[in-house]
Amino acid sequence: MPSILVLNGPNLSRLGSREPDVYGTTTWAELVTALEAAATADETISVRQTNDESELIQWLYEAADTSSEVVLNPAAFTHYSYALRDAVAVVTGAGLPVVEVHISNPHAREEFRHNSVISGVATGVIAGFGVDSYHLALAALRARR
Repeated sequence: MPSILVLNGPNLSRLGSREPDVYGTTTWAELVTALEAAATADETISVRQTNDESELIQWLYEAADTSSEVVLNPAAFTHYSYALRDAVAVVTGAGLPVVEVHISNPHAREEFRHNSVISGVATGVIAGFGVDSYHLALAALRARR
């Protein structure tokens, strides 16, 4: 049975109240409920959020150790965390897909957001579709099986 870890970086627990003009009005709790409900009968989805880079890295190692597919919204870590990039490479190096997800389109925002150090080792990137970006990532993972 496929296992999917939906991993989220800093500030995403503030969805719904943090910059709703950029990130929408869906709350973190609503997103978690929707993603968990999106699991098919033959898969499990675990949704997690942390503001701690080292915890996010440990979850990626867990994905590699348990052969879990990953949907990753690295949030601000996207732009500078080479440690996170290396952990994503551990997962993809184990032959497991990692889909990088962004709620907004980073390329339509401030210039410092245009660069992702994660994209080069991710299996694919989905951005700019609001919280639907997560559902598109799940569809992409399922299409690869």
